[in-house]
Amino acid sequence: MTPPEPNSSRGTILIVDDAMDMRVFISALFRTSGYSTETCRDGSTGLAKALEITPDLIILDVMMPGTGGALMYKSLKTDRRLQQIPIIMLSGVGQRSFQHYLKMLNLNMVRPLPDPDAYLEKPPEAQQLLNTAIGLMASRKG
Repeated sequence: MTPPEPNSSRGTILIVDDAMDMRVFISALFRTSGYSTETCRDGSTGLAKALEITPDLIILDVMMPGTGGALMYKSLKTDRRLQQIPIIMLSGVGQRSFQHYLKMLNLNMVRPLPDPDAYLEKPPEAQQLLNTAIGLMASRKG
């Protein structure tokens, strides 16, 4: 893969995670691969930022204080302006636990929430996270 030209961006990625080390790691990974990044530390500021910038991809932690990732996910998937943005859930919570939580949320929904586009457990393997993100953004533009 050839390095990106300076000041060019392959897309914008919103990273929402309460752990500063994860935000820094993921942001550095994508910036060195030619992407612009924005970071937030909780779901409420993450949702506001998503509405402001309409990112090409969102990487979202499940467990955060305040408005956590699951509630932000619900807000994203029920907002017509944001529902098509690919989301990678990234969490220390196992995928089966998140799917169970999603199933419980869906009991009260007229239109059930879809599964996330991808689900990776922490700590993420850098290349897997990068490849997953690139694949989701390519299929969206496809």
